[in-house]
Amino acid sequence: MMFRWQSKQRPHCLNRISRFDFTTSRSFIASMCHSCTCKIGPSLLASDLSCLKDESLKVVAAGADYLHLDVMDGHFVPNISWGPPVIKSLRPHTKAFFDCHMMVSKPEQWVPDIAAAGGDQFTFHLEATQDPLALIKQIRDAGMKVGLAIRPGTSAEAAFPFVELVDMVLVMTVEPGFGGQSFMADMMPKVEAIRAKYPTLDIEVDGGLGPSTIDAAAKAGANMIVAGSSVFKAADPMAVILQMRHSVEKYGNGKSDDQLTKL
Repeated sequence: MMFRWQSKQRPHCLNRISRFDFTTSRSFIASMCHSCTCKIGPSLLASDLSCLKDESLKVVAAGADYLHLDVMDGHFVPNISWGPPVIKSLRPHTKAFFDCHMMVSKPEQWVPDIAAAGGDQFTFHLEATQDPLALIKQIRDAGMKVGLAIRPGTSAEAAFPFVELVDMVLVMTVEPGFGGQSFMADMMPKVEAIRAKYPTLDIEVDGGLGPSTIDAAAKAGANMIVAGSSVFKAADPMAVILQMRHSVEKYGNGKSDDQLTKL
């Protein structure tokens, strides 16, 4: 059974009490190893939107750790997806953690409604706000975790002043706003730079993640993996989720092949 993340106060993965806590190997085998638990979050944007509840329950049953919900306003990005009413309608059907990726202009205006709809984490784009500090406080005051997203054109260093105040940093590996794009491997140095400076931070990657690209993200230090088409279009979503989990645990947490078979 999946439980929603409980702690909404203390940033960074080592400080959380959650269903993801377990003993990890310290025999690190990669340069960007960390001790952050792997979390796989299927992106509902790639699901069959005509049966969103069933699609959500399917991937949770397949081993997903959280659900990634892309909120797009047609302004910050060209596309429009869904808003608080859809999130609210889905909330009673699952206890899964809702990571709300806010691809919107003026994210401050969205905080109350996303919180009321049942969002667990409000992930805003650094490029979308003039006052990140005020927005971070607003999100925390609303009872949600805080995620900070950066587009491909934004440097890792731009996020550094705010990392200690947020729970997670999202590095986009495609241009935000469209599903099904190709993974941008040239974003991996950005992930490496963040991981090197913040070894206990949850680092999420979003865009083009699947069996053929997961190793690059895992080796760079990402521990939260957003996967859309690779999960929802797979003949065996559970196998895809498990493969990605194994990669992160191997390259991120230094688990041996024998340990991986026990996951």
